[in-house]
Amino acid sequence: MINTQTLDIPAGAGDINQPPKREQDLDGFGRAYATGKRKNAIARVWIKPGSGKVLVNGRDYDVYFARAVLRMVIAQPFTVSSRDGQYDVFCTVKGGGLSGQAGAMRHGISKALEAFEPDLHKLLKQAGFLTRDSRIVERKKYGHRKARRRFQFSKR
Repeated sequence: MINTQTLDIPAGAGDINQPPKREQDLDGFGRAYATGKRKNAIARVWIKPGSGKVLVNGRDYDVYFARAVLRMVIAQPFTVSSRDGQYDVFCTVKGGGLSGQAGAMRHGISKALEAFEPDLHKLLKQAGFLTRDSRIVERKKYGHRKARRRFQFSKR
């Protein structure tokens, strides 16, 4: 039998009914960092409290993402969590096209928001923003015209 009084176990550490508390994860500059991925795009995202300014690869996101749909995708985590205009976002994206990059940014912003405010985890998870969308383009096979499309059959 182990004497638990001699061990350095904090009181209530084994409480099964209470889920473990998430902690805020910030770097030395007071920013939260996360990596978001979608298709072949990878976004490195830093957020900090501010006026709502969003920079993508050193440019304003209105210039980088010209389509309104892509800007809406990026703003979704802030809209769902009611944090519009409260955080500045600095992001670098590589790979893929604009749609994949916008999805990668949404994923990264959601993860960074969770790191900054751990209480938002449940809200962002229910909206589906913390799950990485793993759908990617299928590779082309030999003997096929595309991934699954075959060459046209010729009888003669």
